[in-house]
Amino acid sequence: MTRLLPDVFRNPTIRVSMLAIFAFGFAGAATSPYQSVVGIRELGLSNGLYSALIFCAAAVNVVVSILLGNLADRIGEYRAMMLTVAIFGTLGYGAVYIVPAQATFILSALFFLPIYGSLNSLLFANVRVATRGMERNDVATVNSGVRAMISLSWVLVPGITGALLANSASMLPAYLFAGLACVVCFGLIAVFLPRQNGTDAAATRHLSYLAALGEVISPPVFVRVMAVALISSTLHVNGAILPLVVTGAAHGTVADIGVLVGIVALLEVIFIVVWGRAQRIMSHVTALAIGTVIYVIYLLLLGLASAPWHMYALTLISGIGAAALISIPITYLQDLIAERPGLGSALISVNIFLSAGLSALLFALGTAVSSYSGTAIIGAFAGLSGLAMLLYCDGIRRH
Repeated sequence: MTRLLPDVFRNPTIRVSMLAIFAFGFAGAATSPYQSVVGIRELGLSNGLYSALIFCAAAVNVVVSILLGNLADRIGEYRAMMLTVAIFGTLGYGAVYIVPAQATFILSALFFLPIYGSLNSLLFANVRVATRGMERNDVATVNSGVRAMISLSWVLVPGITGALLANSASMLPAYLFAGLACVVCFGLIAVFLPRQNGTDAAATRHLSYLAALGEVISPPVFVRVMAVALISSTLHVNGAILPLVVTGAAHGTVADIGVLVGIVALLEVIFIVVWGRAQRIMSHVTALAIGTVIYVIYLLLLGLASAPWHMYALTLISGIGAAALISIPITYLQDLIAERPGLGSALISVNIFLSAGLSALLFALGTAVSSYSGTAIIGAFAGLSGLAMLLYCDGIRRH
């Protein structure tokens, strides 16, 4: 069994970071599926206010991730920053559970939880520092393994949370579960994460906060981030239209949706590891190109699905392609600003924000001119456009 575990995962910093990222994913997986239910149905927010709140929260998370990532680079120490933002998560989720009111929900969503969300990029930055000096192949393996922990949390937690609260009159206890996950995350970092030497880890060139933002939006970086965002937007498009295609053109049921999502999530965990090993023999861009083509083929076939068995037959190709699109961009984005792990890892949050925004535009365009099945095909062409941009910038031999 130990032969199946790569040597790089025996590094204590990497092991603790993987457990912490699972706890981070646990909090999101426990609440995200039920966030709209709590905000709209239980606390009475309007649909418009809820939509604006989610958009603003995502924007705040991007800015905070960049600022905190740059600050962590300046001081060369990520542990204290991660402990701080973990506290924000505990306060944010705990406040909604203890004081369930519109004002509390809004304050938590706009302030506490976006700051806590920056823990994702800080953990990846911390792992990046731990892998400094490792071979490129080992770095890809580590990033794939760490990212797989988030997918694993999404395989396990939503179903468990739903089962525990099936007979509950409120979904608010999900926020209690998330708050406890934040406490566990804090404990892992505080007790088990090895301390760092700030002087050794500090970035060689300090940037002001405005300069850090400027570097993120500089043409060489931003064009590549946009290319990856177009590719990643296909995942969001699929997330929006899959339930609609299943219960519409494919003539499936609501029960089919849950089963399909669970199967794909499990496949993602498996194939994230496979893609990590594949990058030992090919560049990040080559692997991402192959994964994008696979996922584009899946979306095209999704647009043609007309029976439930079509959807189940597509889970394998969906899992393979999705695993590539959620794991490989991490290393690629970090490499864009390789000398500053915190700022480079903040590009992960930028990508999530941009890809979600692009997917919203694609969904609006697709549903305006076509059906949900047609929207899947439009999303596929958006992914191909992102791939074309990426290959134009870097070719297939980038390391």
